Amino acid sequence: MNKQGRSQLALGVILILLGAWFLLDRTVPAFHTFFEKYSEWPMNMLLIGAGIFIVGLVLGSPGLSVPAAIVAGLGGIFYYQETTGNYDSWSYMWALIPGFVGVGTVLQGLLGENTAQNLKRGLNMMVISAVLFLVFSSFLGGWELLGNFGPAILLILLGLWVLGSGLYRSFRNKGE
Repeated sequence: MNKQGRSQLALGVILILLGAWFLLDRTVPAFHTFFEKYSEWPMNMLLIGAGIFIVGLVLGSPGLSVPAAIVAGLGGIFYYQETTGNYDSWSYMWALIPGFVGVGTVLQGLLGENTAQNLKRGLNMMVISAVLFLVFSSFLGGWELLGNFGPAILLILLGLWVLGSGLYRSFRNKGE
């Protein structure tokens, strides 16, 4: 079966399963009660992200792991905010979004699409996102592990990482 046929088959099966889910949800009270906690905000975003990832696996499209990671990551942020009530954390939590892109890119590479390049890009995105998250959270009061010295230490570490990766790249290119 060619890729278009496989995609159409997978989409048809997914639509049938979704329809069955909605039918059972409306007609069987025990089904609705059991799955109610999974269909509420923000848990549904985590499940939608997992669903996008599974669709990508079924269709043989590793590129869907990037939007799957973004949706699931945002669901994780919203879940954290809902459970803790810390909605002010969004002022620095947004910096995790490039890291979600990095996780999706790494998954895309692990699933066989441009493996070496995607692993490198994904890891770089995760490092940049972590540094941004730590810098913004220390400035905006969400992360007080390093105290008053946090922003300075993090900027020095970021500078060392940028310098080190540039030196590594130049020495690697010189050896080729």
